[in-house]
Amino acid sequence: MPDTPEEPDDRSGGSSGTPSPSSTSSVREPDVGDDADADHPHASTSNADGDGDIDGDSGSIAGSGSVTVVGTAHVSSESVTEVEETIERERPDVVAVELDEGRYRQLQGETPDDLDASDLLKGNTVFQFLAYWMLSYVQTQLGERFDIEPGADMMAAVETAQSLGIDVALVDRDIQTTMQRFWARMTITEKLRMVGGLAFGVTDSRIVGLLVGLIAGLLVGPAIGLFGGAIGVTDAMLLRTAGGVIVGGIAAYLVTTIGSRSLDPETWMITALATGLSVAGIAALTGVLDGVLTAWLSPFAIRALGSLGLGLFGGLTLGLFVAGVLSLFGGLEPTEEGGIEELELSELTDADAVTMMMEEFRQFSPGGAEALIDERDAYIAHRLVVLRDRGFDVVAVVGAGHRQGIESYLANPATLPPAETLVGTERTSARRIPWGTILGYGITIAFVAFFVLLAMAGVSNGFLFRVFAAWFAINAVFAFAFAKLAGARWTSAGVGGAVAWMTSINPMLAPGWFVGWVELRTLSVNVSDIATLNELLSDETKPVSQILSEMFDVPLFRLIMVVAMTNIGSIVASFLFATYLVPLFSAELGGVADVSQLMVDGARRSARTIWEVFVTR
Repeated sequence: MPDTPEEPDDRSGGSSGTPSPSSTSSVREPDVGDDADADHPHASTSNADGDGDIDGDSGSIAGSGSVTVVGTAHVSSESVTEVEETIERERPDVVAVELDEGRYRQLQGETPDDLDASDLLKGNTVFQFLAYWMLSYVQTQLGERFDIEPGADMMAAVETAQSLGIDVALVDRDIQTTMQRFWARMTITEKLRMVGGLAFGVTDSRIVGLLVGLIAGLLVGPAIGLFGGAIGVTDAMLLRTAGGVIVGGIAAYLVTTIGSRSLDPETWMITALATGLSVAGIAALTGVLDGVLTAWLSPFAIRALGSLGLGLFGGLTLGLFVAGVLSLFGGLEPTEEGGIEELELSELTDADAVTMMMEEFRQFSPGGAEALIDERDAYIAHRLVVLRDRGFDVVAVVGAGHRQGIESYLANPATLPPAETLVGTERTSARRIPWGTILGYGITIAFVAFFVLLAMAGVSNGFLFRVFAAWFAINAVFAFAFAKLAGARWTSAGVGGAVAWMTSINPMLAPGWFVGWVELRTLSVNVSDIATLNELLSDETKPVSQILSEMFDVPLFRLIMVVAMTNIGSIVASFLFATYLVPLFSAELGGVADVSQLMVDGARRSARTIWEVFVTR
């Protein structure tokens, strides 16, 4: 356990507890309600998260302590020297650095803890992943552009304090909390751009447009299969579309194989999709594969492939058009200059990686990033004010970009925002409509209503059982198969298949979580794997196929793929059930129209029963 900074001799009248030169104290705000602390001010050692309660009265009049703020410029020998000289000259009681516990451990070269299976299942690792991902990404960018090591100024402060026997306070907010609060303020478009930019460097508006089109196509395809007849979609049209999908897919694959060796990712992806769509359209118009498909595929397979192909063709065509418009008018391009690529070394006034991360975020969500930068200033100032009011002389080493804001708060603590508004998780704005939650509960209600209303209409239990069995089977098969395809173990894939029917009813759950939970029983996954992935993705000397192969050797990537593929399998199964199996079962009752009428009859009977039980009694 690190030593705790105690009150100096000249203020407490007692002996000071001087830590050994090698010790480091992580400090958080003490509880000002503790009378003992009021008599003998000291700072308590923080927990592992840098998001401890800020329960000091930051608006009080400054005590006998003081705070000297050192704003570090870009990482250079001059910057490090300034930090060292200031600490040696001031000889403070505490050196406060702009780090949280996680960042401190990372700079110390410590390996982050392995992920716990229960945390994955509860979704507690999402922002941990995102935080380390962004930090690793920014550090890689800084290293490549400036050949510098972010955090050198902070570590110089820590090492100097240790050599002089001075305690160290980690006064920055937990980066996971910062990430969560930023994420909650982003729009869905900003989130898509950020995640795309992290994963593949895909911040190009053309790619964003295509992704939107792809999602739209996946949603429209099943609807065409279910209701296409009502809008003039014939079996012959679906047959030709199925042939176009096959021929276009082959063409896109060939372009991808060739283009990935000589073109940048955005260009060959766009080229492959445009070529595939063009060839698919020609093949569909000419019906080149009609005879082959009729001979080798069942009517069900042709209908499934054709309707999905129509949806994807329409969605991707629309996506290409939207992407072109956005690219022409700059609709999704960064609204403000910023980011590492816009910086010059002489202008790099803040080498803290978290601040650089915020500069990258400014490209995705300028307003959200600005708010979080201001929040960081206030959070750090709260902690420094509490230390000062406890009687400590403090040297605070922060990025130069934060110095003005922090000093302003220190000079006038009454202007600090309430401490409770700077910590903890932040809910999505109440003004936003929770479309995800509405969709999830809507699907659950629709599924339950389907069975209940048919039962109330007098449909036999045997029919309902067969429908439910088909629902269970198709979800189990697809979730299991996709999990195995991604490299899951047999037991993990089996668990995913067993729970897929249930998680599909409630989209707030996902079978991939359960598969990941079982995988983590034997797979050692660490957030430091993210650095390995960034190195692989930034390697321009290897072909894409080799990079993908090596990425699957990284436990974190394999886990992500297993979880994602299991979820995709369940989604595909749900679409196929609604689009193709329901019409097949409906044929036993006279068709989709008759099933709809039966559900209406069931609703009427249910209403009549409720009326008789609760009203006429």
